[in-house]
Amino acid sequence: MTFNALLVSKDEDAADVLTPLLSRCGVSVACCGYPEAMCRLAEEKFDSVIVDFDDPHSASLVLQNASQSNAGVTVVTVALLSDKTKVRNVFGAGANFILYKPIAVEQAESSLRAATALIKRERRRSFRVPVQVPIQLQIENGPPFEGILLDLSEDGVDMLAAQPLHPGATISAQFNLPDSNTEIQISGEIAWASPNGQAGVRFIDVPEHLRATLKTWVSANAPQTLPPDPEPVSQCTLTDLSLGGCYIETESPFPERSGITLCLKAEDMEVQAEGSVRVMHPGFGMGIEFAAHTIDERAQVARFIGFLTSRPGTLPALLITPRTLAVGNHYNQPEAPTEELEDALLELLRSHESLNQEEFLQKLRQQRSSEEVTPA
Repeated sequence: MTFNALLVSKDEDAADVLTPLLSRCGVSVACCGYPEAMCRLAEEKFDSVIVDFDDPHSASLVLQNASQSNAGVTVVTVALLSDKTKVRNVFGAGANFILYKPIAVEQAESSLRAATALIKRERRRSFRVPVQVPIQLQIENGPPFEGILLDLSEDGVDMLAAQPLHPGATISAQFNLPDSNTEIQISGEIAWASPNGQAGVRFIDVPEHLRATLKTWVSANAPQTLPPDPEPVSQCTLTDLSLGGCYIETESPFPERSGITLCLKAEDMEVQAEGSVRVMHPGFGMGIEFAAHTIDERAQVARFIGFLTSRPGTLPALLITPRTLAVGNHYNQPEAPTEELEDALLELLRSHESLNQEEFLQKLRQQRSSEEVTPA
């Protein structure tokens, strides 16, 4: 399956480097300037938009149009940047990835692999199977009520509820998969809602067996062939680990707020954890906050930390797979208060916006002598 990217730049050297790299990733490229980009985004759909920030104002408008033009489909955005001091500004304008100019082939190839993995994942997430089955709903501790399931994907549902709903609320749902005796009990976050009760729900904290069930059902009932699952990123090194998060050095970091699945292996121990990227340093690494906030889930991470501590010099193997370009608010609502964790690494991840990359890494190095952080 070929994906489509729009490259907005006057830099011919950048285009000469990026076009063959994207082609090897299965992405076809259309090149144009800033004014034409506005028209093309209004008329065509692109999986990715790559924009040169030599003209910051025009580039920001392109990214704004990219986010608004593809209704229902999330566009993966890449910025080309000459001034590294403007990284936070460019992320704030809506860029998911950053490539520094002049473009280095190896760094660009790594970043584009990560971007392509997210494109595949977002394309799968956009596949929805139309259905019409009853669904039982409950908002947090409120009374149960009924609704009708309208469509189903691997990561969420659209539905018509018996009462108006509010975006951001946590909801539990129960329904039977069509043409199956399989009962689904799942939690979610309301992503959008209309006054008539129609709403979209993004699943949260999905157990692996249930995720596999949904994936199999959607693949079997999708109206067309789904894109393949993205390959995990394996070229990465764990440098810091705590109960609440970790820092990983990799040339292929994922964007801030993206959801990932992390697999840690060391000898006969293995830990699967879901998380959200809190800080991303282009071409260098990323800090991840674990989504696991229950006592049992933290205990798995604690056992893994204890295992590494008892075997100095052990380097865990890592596999990181993207799940979504942007996670919901539930990642910021731990079951136990943050203070109980006494987690300096997690606090650093959450306060990164006030620090540039070198300041962040300096504080990270200072923490490595504490018991809360286990260097690899």
